[in-house]
Amino acid sequence: MATPVVTKTAWKLQEIVAHASNVSSLVLGKGSGRLLATGGDDCRVNLWSISKPNCIMSLTGHTSPVESVRLNTPEELIVAGSQSGSIRVWDLEAAKILRTLMGHKANICSLDFHPYGEFVASGSQDTNIKLWDIRRKGCVFRYRGHSQAVRCLRFSPDGKWLASAADDHTVKLWDLTAGKMMSEFPGHTGPVNVVEFHPNEYLLASGSSDRTIRFWDLEKFQVVSCIEGEPGPVRSVLFSPDGCCLYSGCQDSLRVYGWEPERCFDVVLVNWGKVADLAICNDQLIGVAFAQSNVSSYVVDLTRVTRTGTVAPDPVQDSRPLAQQPPNPSMPLRRIYERPSTTCNKPQRVKQNSESERRSPSSEDEERESRAEIQNAEDYKEIFQPKNSISRTPPRRSEPFPAPPEDDTAPAKEVAKPTPAMDVQLPMPNAEPVIIPATRNEPIGLQASDFLPAVKMPQQAELVDEDAMSQIRKGHDTMCVVLTSRHKNLDTVRTTWATGDVKTSVDAAVAINDLSVVVDLLNIVNQKASLWKLDLCTTVLPQIEKLLQSKYESYVQTGCTSLKLILQRFLPLITDILAAPPSVGVDISREERLHKCRLCYKQLRSISSLVKSKAGLSGRHGSAFRELHLLMASLD
Repeated sequence: MATPVVTKTAWKLQEIVAHASNVSSLVLGKGSGRLLATGGDDCRVNLWSISKPNCIMSLTGHTSPVESVRLNTPEELIVAGSQSGSIRVWDLEAAKILRTLMGHKANICSLDFHPYGEFVASGSQDTNIKLWDIRRKGCVFRYRGHSQAVRCLRFSPDGKWLASAADDHTVKLWDLTAGKMMSEFPGHTGPVNVVEFHPNEYLLASGSSDRTIRFWDLEKFQVVSCIEGEPGPVRSVLFSPDGCCLYSGCQDSLRVYGWEPERCFDVVLVNWGKVADLAICNDQLIGVAFAQSNVSSYVVDLTRVTRTGTVAPDPVQDSRPLAQQPPNPSMPLRRIYERPSTTCNKPQRVKQNSESERRSPSSEDEERESRAEIQNAEDYKEIFQPKNSISRTPPRRSEPFPAPPEDDTAPAKEVAKPTPAMDVQLPMPNAEPVIIPATRNEPIGLQASDFLPAVKMPQQAELVDEDAMSQIRKGHDTMCVVLTSRHKNLDTVRTTWATGDVKTSVDAAVAINDLSVVVDLLNIVNQKASLWKLDLCTTVLPQIEKLLQSKYESYVQTGCTSLKLILQRFLPLITDILAAPPSVGVDISREERLHKCRLCYKQLRSISSLVKSKAGLSGRHGSAFRELHLLMASLD
């Protein structure tokens, strides 16, 4: 009998050549998670079924590269914007061009379908946002306010608001019924690439090139929390369907975040490079990325990913006690969207005075020239042709993608065939060492019976008060000595800090040779990153290596936090100094700095092997070490 196969958490599904030239845009269908649309420099829009190698349909008509594409939720319509500023809408079921919309003066950077009405929003490098009525083929409203290219547009779930993100470092919220800006959300220090509404609550998330994700309260119009330290620019975020967490597609990893308070629930290594879009279906997250003419798709099994606050927080992201956890995530903290039962009210229509916003005289000819070339008739009928007026495919209950084995090259081992009376216990692939948790309700290794004399005979006399108290006091004097010694050591460190600097106090704590004192001191230093200096790192790094190997969770947590601060602040400096050519002449300060960098680099290499060995663990420790492993990738 073969051993049951241990499957992967994340894997690459397929890689296709999507266009004859470079791919310039792509999007996943959010309704099914099975439909992929790509736009290329060859001026075509191609549609693909995830996991199938052949193109289903190719849409032509644009005369310049396709810069942005978007599918509506039922996956019946697709809109594509080009570099010239033209927008085309196709009906996928009828396989024909539906509308050509002209009006923007520069390339189209972002598009989105209204969730209920037949409207499309477009954002351009000309800094304008336009709302289009697909039925009337015209611009309903133009929103002005951004000073640079509009990179992302999203309608709210109730269809009343429109959020926009731009290169001017701002996020703006527009009221569609009033036709004006409701609020502006500053705070990012780089171009904002993506915005996403919470599926239920009045909450908005934005991701920026400044490597931060911000959460905004749409009732109070203020920031709720900010997550910093992303490994690269944030280009793709997605709330879970139940709204309990946010998925962030980072460089070669998927991160799962909570926002009240901000924390990282899990980190999953996925070698997808710069992921362009995310979708969820059947408890699987689908991610797509492109490079030149190739498009790759990846799958993450969400059943094996920590997604809620019921699990202890990631020690790298948060060191607060569990008592500060937010209330039950199923209880909404803010107002919930009221979705209309039918289509939304049409936004206020404005008089069109500009010739550029009227339908161009040649648009009829352009619609006739646009074609939908069906290249795979069988897949087209299966996906787009409705079998009746209700059921459409891709099916709502599609099967999840099968996961490959954890190790494709490992041969299957045979085990003894179990007998009916035998319980088969499968070994865990990555067993965690015994860790003493930081929060517990009872002391470790102490039992009440240890403090009471054993009762040998049932008829023995009852224990008198004096005997009971003497047993309880057993070990009390020893504990008092330990606590008194620790208090004395901490007082010594405090006095050293008051008369000297942080480096001197850390040296004193290390000289005491008591890790508990080092942990207490690091917990203070970690709260103010400006206290960290390069010479402090040379002293602390050997202690961090000891903390990461400790059996106490609080020690591991402090070690991870300190190591993350060092990597974020000093690793680029260390690598740059070591890679710099030697200086001419004698520079004592440079030689000292070079010596410190070499010492830190050697210690980081030693810690890197330890972090790598622990990155395969599950739960809170695994996610912490996986994030550290990503930050230390440049050391390999």
